[in-house]
Amino acid sequence: MPIAAAVFREVHKPLTIEQVDIDKPWGREVLVRTAATGVCHSDLHIVDGIGRYATDKPFVLGHEGSGVVEAVGAEVTTVRVGDHVVACLSGFCGTCPQCLSGHPNVCTGGLVTRSESAAPRLSQNGGLVRQFANIASYAEKMLLHENSLVRIDPDIPLDRAALVGCGVLTGVGAALRTSGMQAGQTVAVFGCGGVGLSIIQGARIGGARQIIAVDQFDSKLDMAKAAGATHTVNSTQDDAVKAVRALSKGLGVDHAFEAVGLSILCRQAIESLAVRGTATIVGVLPADATIEFPWLAIRPECKVQTSRMGSNQFRVDIPNYLEFYRQGRLDLDSMISRRGRLGDINEAFRAMKAGEVARSVLMFD
Repeated sequence: MPIAAAVFREVHKPLTIEQVDIDKPWGREVLVRTAATGVCHSDLHIVDGIGRYATDKPFVLGHEGSGVVEAVGAEVTTVRVGDHVVACLSGFCGTCPQCLSGHPNVCTGGLVTRSESAAPRLSQNGGLVRQFANIASYAEKMLLHENSLVRIDPDIPLDRAALVGCGVLTGVGAALRTSGMQAGQTVAVFGCGGVGLSIIQGARIGGARQIIAVDQFDSKLDMAKAAGATHTVNSTQDDAVKAVRALSKGLGVDHAFEAVGLSILCRQAIESLAVRGTATIVGVLPADATIEFPWLAIRPECKVQTSRMGSNQFRVDIPNYLEFYRQGRLDLDSMISRRGRLGDINEAFRAMKAGEVARSVLMFD
């Protein structure tokens, strides 16, 4: 059946709204009518040529989507027609060592999808159209494996729920799952976009006693204060490392998070640590990026680690984080800076680059 989708064809070029054909669900596949999708930096990385994905065929981007199940394959057991669902790019096989040891976010088995010799899920004039992260939420409908979905309560607004499929899951999870942060510890967050703001909220929920937000935009620092930051640093006006150390009484912070994907911010996060502190790199750096720092600039017994998608077990975490929202402990309402339609995707990318938004959300009928 034909659907409208935002198609990526060439690096550094705008996405185009085109008609593509979507197949019926096979086996464990699920057809979802898209309700809302967040606009994430990971999609922009593809457009800007930073991503590590093949671009020899057109892509439908988008991976932070929510919607309602329209049809299921014969082998599907986890959702039914009419269920409200959130898609997550941490699709998992369920049988590899990482999945079986409780780490499906770093699944090594590979999510089962159709081979390129089979009928494609998405096509145009008979040719394959790729799905970013096996999801492709910049489209009126999504066709994906059930292990990329989680059912949610139908009373949760689907535009808010979409955010928890990637950005919020990544940020809150980085604070609550990956970092090892304990209540009463100190935190610095470098970069206050959607992921950084989610890290701040996760640190607040986890009981951090001091949360220092660092960004170059005052508007984002204002959002960081609303999210729970106790102190802010504008890195265009102050040396970020010196400011963080000063605010932490010269000790440095127990946990520093890099939330953008820039080598310089990774270095600043590392240099801001206290003795035995931990730097968690959450942002996605270019494939050829290097991180260099002077040895004497860091305190003894520090650790540097990466976080993939907030170390999530998303079938558990997404409902839990949405319960935090229901209880008023996780603010998703103010995370949505703008709403638009599918045709507004390129404007949403521009606003993201300009630092004007925490998150843009595209809405569907």
